[in-house]
Amino acid sequence: MEQFPYKGYKGRILRVNLSNGKIITQRLPKEYARYFLGGVGLGARLLWNEIGPEIDPLSPDNKLYILTGPLTGTGWPASGRYSIVSRSPLTGIWGESSSGGYFGPEIKFAGYDAIVIEGRASKPVYIRIEDDSVEIRSAEDLWGMDVIETTKTLKERHDPCRVAAIGPAGENLVKFACVINDAARAAGRTGMGAIFGSKNLKAICITGYGSVEVAKPDEFFELAMRAHERVREDENSILFRKYGTPLLVRWKQATGELPTKNHYDGIFPEAEKLYEDVLVKFVVHTRGCYACDIGCKKLYLLNTKYDRILVEGPEYEGIMAFGSNLLISDFGAIAKMHEMCNRLGMDDISAGKVLSFAMEIYEKRIVDREFLDGIDLRWGNPDAAIEMLEKIAYRRGVGNLLAEGVRRAAEKIGKGAERYAMHVKGLEISGQDARAYRSIAITHSTAARGADHLTSLVVVDQPGFEEVAAKRFGRDKLPEIVDMHGEKHKAYAVKVTEEVYALLNSATVCWYQISWPCIFWVEDFAEVLPLVTGEEAFGDPNELMRIGERIVNLKRMINVRFGVTRKDDTLPERFTKEPMPSGPAKGQVAQLDKMLDEYYTLRGWDLETGVPTPQKLRDLGLEFCLESPGKA
Repeated sequence: MEQFPYKGYKGRILRVNLSNGKIITQRLPKEYARYFLGGVGLGARLLWNEIGPEIDPLSPDNKLYILTGPLTGTGWPASGRYSIVSRSPLTGIWGESSSGGYFGPEIKFAGYDAIVIEGRASKPVYIRIEDDSVEIRSAEDLWGMDVIETTKTLKERHDPCRVAAIGPAGENLVKFACVINDAARAAGRTGMGAIFGSKNLKAICITGYGSVEVAKPDEFFELAMRAHERVREDENSILFRKYGTPLLVRWKQATGELPTKNHYDGIFPEAEKLYEDVLVKFVVHTRGCYACDIGCKKLYLLNTKYDRILVEGPEYEGIMAFGSNLLISDFGAIAKMHEMCNRLGMDDISAGKVLSFAMEIYEKRIVDREFLDGIDLRWGNPDAAIEMLEKIAYRRGVGNLLAEGVRRAAEKIGKGAERYAMHVKGLEISGQDARAYRSIAITHSTAARGADHLTSLVVVDQPGFEEVAAKRFGRDKLPEIVDMHGEKHKAYAVKVTEEVYALLNSATVCWYQISWPCIFWVEDFAEVLPLVTGEEAFGDPNELMRIGERIVNLKRMINVRFGVTRKDDTLPERFTKEPMPSGPAKGQVAQLDKMLDEYYTLRGWDLETGVPTPQKLRDLGLEFCLESPGKA
């Protein structure tokens, strides 16, 4: 295979067909790298070619795309992420998840930009990759093991290696099952673990002995060292290094945006028990992902009423999902539920929101204790929550229904249960509230994968970030843009941020470089990408923003193919019709329609349908979406 014209890439896509055992390596098309960069951008381009609306997410015809970007494994700060893309079994639309750690760089070191998994094995298998050697091996002895056991077994068998695996939840096709690499890092959202399970794929075990070549090594090294220094010296990075993401609990409580009681409120009366200065007492070690100076991952050691737990995390989202969201302030119980999700292979956010949905419909007497298999699933009852989590992972009793996610469970239950299902497009809502933080209304309602905080989390559109907001969005938009409860300029802020996030998720690096801490922005990537790839066009910030915009529009067109229109860009009525009951956002609701009109106009999408106009697609070089509106 001839040498790929860009550095930073390997120029190769590995395809593994589990149905017939065929393993091939394909050349990465140069134009895919040039116009979609890598990561989720590359995944979107491949998925458009290969997955039409007739393909069921859990059928052998669905495909999994495991993707890296040109910065992955280079040594640029926090360049250890990878993405998984497919049609989601939870939502039925664009599915996307990502994770940090060391698995992503190992894919590059083994010589690949992407791995595509096709078909379905007749019996449980795992994929063993060692550079050019790729094998499909039996996993019958691994099937039924949890993630920790699976990872330990494969590392003993193939050391040195990196492992991404599923647990019993993935095997049992729980719709929000996740893939966990390095035994603790979850590609959590949209049910990618269920697709692994549907293909009888237990794990991918990979060893790479190569490296990532850059176009201008001396200049890149100098720039990267300065970038690492910026991260180490940033005052917010220092806080993240000390406390990790749990410090967001205090921040969210202060702004009235800490999801409490299934998003009924934004203030948790016992939040102080979960503040970072309390939890740090249980920290025994700090971990970081590949090439990361922040080290936000905390290893906790706790003696709980359940058992002695040594676990990485929970992050803010897990503390929210199993804590304030369920009215539970016992960190031992929260850590236990997170540890269960790590072992069993379930997304913390969706699992927590399924539990809070069940608690609320139990409280409202839509279902009774008998329906819940005798479990007293009342607010603040950690024992009941832990028992129900186990049922969900193994689809036992009522757990079989809750394993479908809140949208399907509510539809099945009926009797008004839909009102308490906190989701957008089938994806359970993450740890933000559109009443307290208005830009998240646009982010959650329009994001391609559903209620997503990692598509365009603006962050700087609130007091305290005026200078960063002015630099990113224009001083003329102050002071309105930093008014958390105002609608003005929020659609613009979301659009710009979404394009930068698309760039990051395709490059591929961690969001904490741009969100909070707010260290880098598009100009920094315009400086580094030409040094890595040798492509001078990447040195133009406007061109990078155009790439980001192209990716956003292609993901939208994929969703249009799956039936998404403006009617789906909505929020639960809790956010649009039920005023926040207390805290700094008391009385607030999200005025969504006006912001949607502005967002669509800025995007060049039809106001009535939310579909990108033909002119917009042509302007972005997406003519193929017009030529092949179905499957390409």
